[in-house]
Amino acid sequence: MLEKAVISQEQGADIPVMFNPSEYNLQTSVNYSTVNVPGLDSPIAQFISGGQDSLTIQLMFSTYEPPTFDPSKQKVVPVKDSEMTDVSALTSKLYKLTRVNSLLHRPPVCTFKWGSLQFKGVVTDVSQKFTMFLSSGKPVRASVDVTFKSVPESSDLGKSDVFKGFGSDKVRIVDESTSLWQIAYEELGDADQWKNLAKLNNVVNPLNIVSGLKIKISKGR
Repeated sequence: MLEKAVISQEQGADIPVMFNPSEYNLQTSVNYSTVNVPGLDSPIAQFISGGQDSLTIQLMFSTYEPPTFDPSKQKVVPVKDSEMTDVSALTSKLYKLTRVNSLLHRPPVCTFKWGSLQFKGVVTDVSQKFTMFLSSGKPVRASVDVTFKSVPESSDLGKSDVFKGFGSDKVRIVDESTSLWQIAYEELGDADQWKNLAKLNNVVNPLNIVSGLKIKISKGR
């Protein structure tokens, strides 16, 4: 039995896919920045955070009804234009997923379900292309490109290793070869945290740190 794809949303009915897609594109990324460190020939590539996973998919919709053969009249009878539904009545359901839900006060989180694919996220882009029209100008066929961006579960936000060292009482002893941004990078995973470490430890000039100084490690606010 052919399994049909479906889009489930937080509030509202599921949106069934009329025709299963022929392909879809999954993409992931990470965010880096460069930090210029005095004394080094080139900047340090610094990991900032993981990026959002995305799912891009093209869905097809059609409300066109072809002519039918009438045995009693022995001829092909076309379906009246007025009896065919405007296909935008179907595609608009996807467009509404980008709108603010009155109960949630934000667009809903959705899950695209098809076989082993269970992608949870928000719909960020919807592009509709109408490809077939009746003589009246009513659109009856369309393709819709939809992009979903992943959203983290709130229960998972504190599970990352990057947070394990935050809030601790760990202390680092500074020597002549150690810089504040290096400590921030090694201990907190973010060289930009040197500003917060400087404030926490009352360091006025981070370029002139006295050897032997004890630096308390804690996440800056």
